[in-house]
Amino acid sequence: MLKGLIPPPGPPRVLALAQLVCRTGDGAYYICSALFFTRVVGISPVKMGLGLTIAWSLALVLSVPLGHLADRRGPRVMAVVLFVCAGLAISSYLFVSSFTLFLAGACAYAVSQRGGSAAQQALLAGLAPEGRVTEIRAYVQSSYNAGLAMGSALGGVALLVDRREAYYAVFALNALAFFCAAFVLSRVPEVPPRPVAPEAAQGETSVLKDRPYVVVTALNTLLLLHIPLVDIALPLWISEHTAAPVWLLSLMFMLNTVSVVLFQVRVSRGVTGLASASRYLFVGSSLLGLGCVVFALTSVGSSAWVAGVVLLVAVAIQALGEMMQAAGAWEVSFGLAPDGKHGQYQAFFGNGTTVAEMVGPLLLTGLIVYWGAPGWILLGVLFVVVSAVMGPVVRWGERSRVVTPPAPHV
Repeated sequence: MLKGLIPPPGPPRVLALAQLVCRTGDGAYYICSALFFTRVVGISPVKMGLGLTIAWSLALVLSVPLGHLADRRGPRVMAVVLFVCAGLAISSYLFVSSFTLFLAGACAYAVSQRGGSAAQQALLAGLAPEGRVTEIRAYVQSSYNAGLAMGSALGGVALLVDRREAYYAVFALNALAFFCAAFVLSRVPEVPPRPVAPEAAQGETSVLKDRPYVVVTALNTLLLLHIPLVDIALPLWISEHTAAPVWLLSLMFMLNTVSVVLFQVRVSRGVTGLASASRYLFVGSSLLGLGCVVFALTSVGSSAWVAGVVLLVAVAIQALGEMMQAAGAWEVSFGLAPDGKHGQYQAFFGNGTTVAEMVGPLLLTGLIVYWGAPGWILLGVLFVVVSAVMGPVVRWGERSRVVTPPAPHV
């Protein structure tokens, strides 16, 4: 099994290595950043939340223009430059002493990280062998989760030490990880930017005018509400609505992360085109919906061990659903993007994750924590209905890619 986790040699392996390196740094940073800024720097939680909202909102606005720039200038050079900028932004946290400096660093980090990720996806689309984009993307995603898991462990050590120097070490590690990832990406071949014909330059369309792709992205954003589900909704649900011990959360997080690392590549091999991607989206999202129903059952007055077992079963169902949904979404995001525009298209599609992480906590808290079991069931129904609508929209997008040849000049 371990041999199957190693990507094929060449650019796929290099792309996965770059992802592993930079996400290891990010994993440590995510664990420690909130406590550092609130307890060490002295920024209030409200101000910190406001600053992060502003930063990621700016990243949403600028990601598509940066993706378009990657298409025009070449995705490799843009990924390298933006990853270096992300490392410099993280380095600035070593000198943060006020909210203004924190906001500047957070904005620079969010914009660089989102833009760099979009350029990296465009690089993957240009370098992956024909018909294997989703498979290579699965290897990269496994590296992503493995990096976050290792980084979280390192961040946990810093939390145990709980000193300014320990947090500084985490930020230095994250900055170094981005610099190393930039160097690793510089070793892969560049994807030649697609030249724009002079007569087409004026009429070139943006992803925002591609209606099928916009609708697909919006629907996928709703499916991505499963991301803040584990981080935000489940801890509150378990502590307030079940008899299960709160420490079970760590086991559930490990189960989800390890499952993706070990099985994402194997699960993704069934996706070979847009038709199979639509099926995977429906089945995977239906499993996400089933997991929500199982979560709802844990509110019944059962013992701690019964609630714990049911919760673990629900997480296992959700993990499989997440892997299938992700594999289908990757194929759709790449398959419906025109050649030469993967930078801006992947930036736009990737914004769905940011929107889900920004809106999801408030929505899921109200839906699940305060409404209870009916909220879980409603969320499960939402996943199934949205995935059922996705199939016709994907076929609409596929039809729109068929270009009618121009009539011959007389």
